[in-house]
Amino acid sequence: MLDATDSRLLAELQRDAHVTAEALGQALNLSPSQAGRRRQRLEAEGYIRGYAARVDPLKAGLTVQAFVQVQMASQSPDLVRSFARLVATRAEIVSAWTLTGEADYLLRVYCPDLAGLNRLIHEVMLPHPAVARVQSQIVMDQFKPDAPLPV
Repeated sequence: MLDATDSRLLAELQRDAHVTAEALGQALNLSPSQAGRRRQRLEAEGYIRGYAARVDPLKAGLTVQAFVQVQMASQSPDLVRSFARLVATRAEIVSAWTLTGEADYLLRVYCPDLAGLNRLIHEVMLPHPAVARVQSQIVMDQFKPDAPLPV
């Protein structure tokens, strides 16, 4: 279980993963070595899965963000595994969730342009034998950026 200090430590790391042990200790009223040990423990226990940079998609040339709902034609285990492999291998698909309701999957995708999104849907997803229907919603504006988890 996380105590209040662990939660504050995780919140600080979500704000800035490069924070030094000294600055982290100062923020948590701990010595730098205590803060470092807590951080190592949370890493070892799997609370912290890794560290990554947040890249600006527009500056990287990815001008189209969309959410794509996929309804399956078949729930055959082999076809579902095949579809999961397809999703895992496509760089444009940055997140994927299984859902309850009409759609079976929700995919978050980034493409350089509408033509790229069109190719992904019509040349990659729809031809897959497990896929019955695809519906996309193009993001007009993301007014709240991806936020840290509320730990």
